[in-house]
Amino acid sequence: MDLVTGLSYWPYTLEAIPAYPTLAEDLTCDVLVIGGGMAGSMISYMLHNSGLDTVLVDGHTIAGGSSGANTGIIQYFNDKTLTGCIHTYGEQNGVAFYKLCEQAVDTLAEIMTRENIEGAITRRESLYMASDDSDVPMLKEEYETLRKNGFEVEYWDEADIAGNFSFNRPGAILAKGDALLNPLKCVHGLVSAAAAAGMRVYEHTRIESRQDTPDGIILYTKDRYRIRAKHAVYATGYRAQEMKPNANARLFTSYVLVTEPLPQITDWYRECMIWETARPYLYLRTTEDNRLIIGGEDEPMMGEHDRVNRLPVKQKQLLAQARSMFPHLDLRTAYAWSAVFGETHDGYPLIGSQPEYPNSTFALIYGGNGSVYATIAAEIIKRQLCGGEPHPAAHFFRFNRPSRTLPSQAGKERKEAPIVSGEA
Repeated sequence: MDLVTGLSYWPYTLEAIPAYPTLAEDLTCDVLVIGGGMAGSMISYMLHNSGLDTVLVDGHTIAGGSSGANTGIIQYFNDKTLTGCIHTYGEQNGVAFYKLCEQAVDTLAEIMTRENIEGAITRRESLYMASDDSDVPMLKEEYETLRKNGFEVEYWDEADIAGNFSFNRPGAILAKGDALLNPLKCVHGLVSAAAAAGMRVYEHTRIESRQDTPDGIILYTKDRYRIRAKHAVYATGYRAQEMKPNANARLFTSYVLVTEPLPQITDWYRECMIWETARPYLYLRTTEDNRLIIGGEDEPMMGEHDRVNRLPVKQKQLLAQARSMFPHLDLRTAYAWSAVFGETHDGYPLIGSQPEYPNSTFALIYGGNGSVYATIAAEIIKRQLCGGEPHPAAHFFRFNRPSRTLPSQAGKERKEAPIVSGEA
């Protein structure tokens, strides 16, 4: 499965991209993590730091899949509102899920600071705006639900928005405590830190088969080298659908462009992240070198050839929307790409075991909040494999959870997917 087409911006933000060897011998370890994207890097980092002998492998290169398409918008907000989560799962569970996401944003920021991974994360506010007047009642209800449950939010009316931006909308929620991420600096920073501390890392090492044993598992690479492990963690992102399709998952195509750098960015309140209630939604953020990242225009899943053909059209549409919001900025495209994006029908990622795969855990962080879900998955799996009490929220994300229909944000059936954030 080809996950990304076009030219991504993120590789050009690194002075050098670390490289790792291809496995050329048999190995033994406590845990083998398969997949070197956001989920695999965070999970392997946490497991290795917890004292487990951890090996990380990727069939291609570290951060070479969907991580290169991740737009790095880090929020405790989800594609599914807190109000929607409460309606689906009950107030206690819905609020607990949002609190878990809020804590994950803080945890991710703390790790980047602790490991001194420069330029990986910047704390930023986010603006969730009503696309039109019909979405205002839903947005106000969501604001009251968030405020009631202790989240730091403000409600902005039309005058507030017009006074702080060059565009106007009928209402919005301004949320504190979110962040901007450079996904490649984050992933490579995590893997480099763990490798410096002794974790073994291998690129171009594709796992092709497995054999379960009484005391664990043997995984065989394409070149028939054996890795004996007590446990395997599959963090293979959307490629996992080729291994075992999951009925709760669905894949889409999403589009992103990055502008040329601007001399300055004005009429944009604190350069907060921006997204909207419409589905599929437009979203915007800035970069440390004064570029805009603009994404959305999602469509049903299509092959690489079709994505290549659609990208110029979608690029023009995204740029036109951004120009209508910021007409005073000279916006010109520098990078543009399309990518596979996935979500689940019920709005939660898939984290846990599957009966067909003993001694294995899957971390499929599908959804627009993938980097947050990766941090949550790492915490859950660390507790699972290091002993002690299970994570209190692990049952939210299990594969055999009851099937539920994903409610809309504004009373309509949801047919489209949101931002590119999934990892490979």
